[in-house]
Amino acid sequence: MAAATKDAVLGSAVDLARDVAIGIAEQPSDVGDYLGLVVEGERLISHRFACTAKGYRGWEWTVTVARVPRGRSATVCEAELLPGQDAILGQAWVPWADRLRPGDIGPGDVLPFKADDPRLEPGWTPTGDPELDEVAIDELALARVRVLSPQGRDEAAERWYRGSHGPTTAGALASSAACGSCGFLVPLQGSLGTVFGVCANEWSPDDGRVVSVDHGCGAHSETDAGTPPSDWPAPAPLIDEMLVDVVDRGAPRGGRDRAAAAAAAVAADLPVEVAPVEDTSVEEATVAEVPVEEAPVDERPVEDAPVEEATVAEVPVEEAPVDEAPVEQVPVDEPPTEPEPER
Repeated sequence: MAAATKDAVLGSAVDLARDVAIGIAEQPSDVGDYLGLVVEGERLISHRFACTAKGYRGWEWTVTVARVPRGRSATVCEAELLPGQDAILGQAWVPWADRLRPGDIGPGDVLPFKADDPRLEPGWTPTGDPELDEVAIDELALARVRVLSPQGRDEAAERWYRGSHGPTTAGALASSAACGSCGFLVPLQGSLGTVFGVCANEWSPDDGRVVSVDHGCGAHSETDAGTPPSDWPAPAPLIDEMLVDVVDRGAPRGGRDRAAAAAAAVAADLPVEVAPVEDTSVEEATVAEVPVEEAPVDERPVEDAPVEEATVAEVPVEEAPVDEAPVEQVPVDEPPTEPEPER
């Protein structure tokens, strides 16, 4: 088969293609510049125009024209808006059943039925044996079309234990005791009952929810239980001994600025500039000698006032007897007396 070549009749049908693109566009201004043509096949060409509509950057109006053999006029085959190489595209289509997430089901919503759900397995079929049927139907409640499979049970246990009602939440770490010793815990049946139960305390934030036996909260039935030691003790405080505290003692403006600059230099490990010390020597002031005039003293005769002699009463003083103790005579070494020189 020969390769398709450019057709002169179809290549010149640009105005026809533009009119068609304007006809399908919402606004005539949404059809922009002509971008060229693409040879689709024998006597089949597509003309492209830029799309200027908001939200369709990089999209192109594409109008495909054709002609019959030996025909002299172009005929429009189809016209559509197609994405270009730089077009903004939406995400790939995902079926509703696949993009649904936990918590998306609302009132009136129904999930699609899965006949081969790996989380389920067929329920108990009565065998006619009273003992087996009583245990399976009455105690384990297996008289249903499908029940949890081991995979479904393991996934549920992992999800519950790692969720917000497990032992690693902030409320469980701060609680004084675990749910396993709380009187409001209702254990589950089966193997899940060894790890989980339902909280039945209206004052608890987990009321009516499945909690692990090592979960906890402040509404425990035995609130007088002591706080267990934590596996993550608080670290000892760190004391920065290299920190410099700058205290403003009300110094003058220049002094405060120098103190702040010195503190900043110490914190940044920079040399501290030492301000020159001004000479504060006090000059001795000369005191002018001023002659002091002597004030005349008014000399007045002093009268001799008679002085009365106070009589002192003589009080007899009793002489206390003195014990005369014998005094031992201690010999005194007398230095030798030198003879006087003769005159």
